[in-house]
Parts: sequence; C-alpha cells; structure tokens
Amino acid sequence: MSQPRLIHLTKRFLPFADAASTELPLAQLLRLSLFQVSVGMATVMLLGTLNRVMIVELSLAATIVAVMIALPVLIAPFRALMGFRSDTHRSAIGWKRVPYLWFGSLWQMGGLAVMPFALLVLGGDVVHQVPFAGEVLAALAFLMTGLGLHMTQTAGLALASDRATDETRPRVVALLYVMFLLGMGVSALIIGWLLTDYTPLRLIRVVQGAAVAGLVLNLIALWKQEQVRPMSAAERAEPRPSFRDAWADFAKGGIAGRLLVVVFLGTMAFNMQDVLLEPYGGEILGLSISSTTLLTAMWAAGALLGFGLAARVLARGGNPYRMSAAGVLVGVAAFSTVIFAAPMNSAALFFAGAGLIGLGGGYFAVSTLMAAMTMPAEGLAGRGLALGAWGAAQATAAGLSTAFGGAIRDWVNMHAMAGDLGTALATKATGYSVVYHIEIGLLFLTLAVLGPLVTRMRKPIGGPAKFGLADFPT
Repeated sequence: MSQPRLIHLTKRFLPFADAASTELPLAQLLRLSLFQVSVGMATVMLLGTLNRVMIVELSLAATIVAVMIALPVLIAPFRALMGFRSDTHRSAIGWKRVPYLWFGSLWQMGGLAVMPFALLVLGGDVVHQVPFAGEVLAALAFLMTGLGLHMTQTAGLALASDRATDETRPRVVALLYVMFLLGMGVSALIIGWLLTDYTPLRLIRVVQGAAVAGLVLNLIALWKQEQVRPMSAAERAEPRPSFRDAWADFAKGGIAGRLLVVVFLGTMAFNMQDVLLEPYGGEILGLSISSTTLLTAMWAAGALLGFGLAARVLARGGNPYRMSAAGVLVGVAAFSTVIFAAPMNSAALFFAGAGLIGLGGGYFAVSTLMAAMTMPAEGLAGRGLALGAWGAAQATAAGLSTAFGGAIRDWVNMHAMAGDLGTALATKATGYSVVYHIEIGLLFLTLAVLGPLVTRMRKPIGGPAKFGLADFPT
C-alpha cells in the first residue's frame, strides 16, 4: 500500500489524526489534553461520588449538599474574566496561559486534599468544639476545587487554541472535549470500584489520591507547551485593554445574548438532577455506591453518542438551532424515563434514563456550541474571553440548578412525609419526581426561547464541506 493512501486511511478511521500540525505535533497534543482528564476526574468527585456519600452515607440534608456543590458557581461568572486576563497577561518570559494552568492546578489539588476531612467533620464523625467548623471547611474545600477547575479548563482550552492552526483548531478543541468525557467516564469506573466497600479511611485515600493524580496530570500536560517570548519592561508597562471594551466587542453580534440565554436555560434543565441522580438510585432503588457511580459512566457514554450523532447531522448541513431543539426533546423523554423508574422499581429503566440524559445533553451542547462559533470573537475579544464566556454561562447555570434541585427536593419531601400532599405522595420519591418535572418544564421554556433563533436563521451555518467527529468546535 502506498504511503499517501496509508495516510488517507489513517485520517479517515482515526478522526483526530488530522488534528496535529507542525506547530502542535500529535504527541504534544495528546499530552496537553491530559488537563481535561484531570478536570473530568474532579468533576466526577464533586457531582457524582461526594454528593452520594454526603447524602446517603453521612446522612446530610440534600439542601446542604446542594449548596456545597453549587458553591463553585460563585467562581463561574469570572471565567470570562480569567480568560481575558490570560489573553492579556504579561510576564518577563512571555507566558500567558501557563501561570493560570499552574495555579489552577494548585487550587484544584488543595481543595480535594482537604475535602474528605471537611466532609467527615461536617457529617459529625469528628468531635470538635468549634461552631460551624464542618460547614466552613467544606465550603472552602468546594470553593478551592471549583476555582481550580474553572481556571485550569479556561486557560488550557485557550492554550490549545493558541497553538493550533486555523485549519486544525476546531479538531484540537474537539479532541479536548472528548478527553473530558473520557476522563469522566473512566474516573467514574475507577472511583466506583475503589469505593465498593465504603469506609471513612478509604474515602480519604480515594479523594486525596485523586488530588495528587490531578496535579501530576496537569504538570505533564503543561510541560513545555507554551513558547517563551521574553517581554521588555516597557512592553509589560503598557496599559491593558479594559474588560468592558473586550466584552462589548465579543457580544456585538445580534444573536449572542439570546443564544447565551438558551445555553443557560438548557444547562439548568439538564443539570438540576446532578446532585440527585445518584442519591435517587441509592435511596429509592437501593443501589450500592459502586452501582450509582456507574451512572456517570452511562451519562458520559450517552454524551459521546450524542456528540457523534450531531457531527453526522452537521456533516449533512443540519441547522444547529433545530438540532438543539431535538436535543431538548430527547431530554424530555430522558427525564420521563427516570421518573417512571421509581414506581416500576426498575434499575434498568433508571440506567437507560441516565444514558438518555447524556445523549440529549450532549446533542444539545454540540449543536449550541456550533452556533456559538458564529458569535464574533475578534478584535479585543481573544480566544480566552470567548471560551470563558461560554464556560461561564454553562457553569453558572449548572451551579444554580444544583442548589435549586437539592433545596426543592428537601422542601417537597418535608411536606410529603408529613402528609401535607396526601397519602399517595407520602414517599421519599416525591421530592425527586418534582425536581425532574421542573426540569421538563425548563426544557420546554428553552424551546420557547430557542424558537426565534430557528426562524431567524433558516439556512445552516456555513462550514467545511465535510464535518466529521474531528471537526466539532467547543
């Protein structure tokens, strides 16, 4: 077989083989993508394993757990600012992204390192005389971890985008998105296996092991990734552009505001169950920790499937806004499936619903992200600002929805178990069911906001003649 044909076959069957370039060889690209694995692992700890442990094993109220997990939302709106600062950062050696990657890694490791001890104090396993010590320590741990996640991911994506060429940039960022999902899926399997027999000591070992693993992965990822470009004292002293001017430059497109609202509402709809899905399996269906942790792997598999399906439709010139609506409708079916799992006492139906949530959410995310690529991000608005703004919309919605989900579940169950809602609803499943119904309502609201965008852009967004898995922008 001739070498040109071999190269052609390699690019055809290995969708990310053509993401490499002279500026960013494949080996360096794969090494850089490890920061997404680290972020995915920490996300599993926050949104999957730890919330189940706090609610079921430590018997904490879902409201407290939801607030703790939602605390990183306080950092999320600043992702756009973080990205902008990394765009304009000035140092003697010329680094822009690496300092944010490094300090983000330190914050992430520090938060996870103290997390298990804070949770044990919060759960009452440790005797102490300090008022609210558990709440304060746990809140600081979640804030530190959230700050590290947002800073690392924003700077890492911007660095990868900087190093890629105009031709390979969508494929490079697509690879990083897939690595994030793979990091979540693989980490969920490993963490679930390690916590099959739960003990407080094992919890400490697993969480602190994840902290060390995340730091090591990020160190490997950022090593010699950004070129050193020395800056003179005069260059460093020059005034920086203002964030307000850069944001106005980014949002000058007519559809930017409505599209970000769509992203916000859709993310809230798909993520309100984050703090409740695993406890729902453990408390209502009686599943073990290892079994409920597999739900994250099911979600990741569904998201990857949605990713591939969206890429196939986009290759045929599909309208991304209409595709977003299709993802929302899949979400409606997904939450309906999860709701019926309790009265039917079916773990299989529950796992199927978790996979469908990932499928609908992934399809929705891919489609809206493709539409977001048409929003202007030129002039003062650099890549860090664009990626930060997108991440801020998603992360803010995810954090708020998590807090609301836990609070609503506790409030409804308090009245349900007291008999205020009638005998038929006097079960612990009532609170969960109400949250899932609210999510369905938010999905229909997302469709209402999305409608004008569909009618405004009747023609598909222009792009490459062939759009495959490797061409997805995120």
